[in-house]
Amino acid sequence: MLQYNSREKKAFEVAVYNREVRAAVKDNRSHAVYGDHWADVQIQDVVAHNEKEAWDMIEDRWPTAEGFVVEGLKLSGFE
Repeated sequence: MLQYNSREKKAFEVAVYNREVRAAVKDNRSHAVYGDHWADVQIQDVVAHNEKEAWDMIEDRWPTAEGFVVEGLKLSGFE
C-alpha cells in the first residue's frame, strides 16, 4: 500500500515504458539490462511535493537517455 504524508506530498501515477526494450522484443531479442516487461507500459507511483519534483524524480528513476518514455503523468487516486 502506498503511504505518504498527504499534507506535504502528492501521489502521481506515471505510465512509462522503454523504447529500446520494445524494439528488442519486437525483434525477438531481450535487452541486455532491462526485462522484457518494460516493452509494455508500466504504471508506477511517484510521491512528490509538486509536478516539477515528480518529473525530476521520474528522470532519475527512468532516464530518457536509457530509452525510457513517459506516456503520461497524472495525480493518483490515492488520497
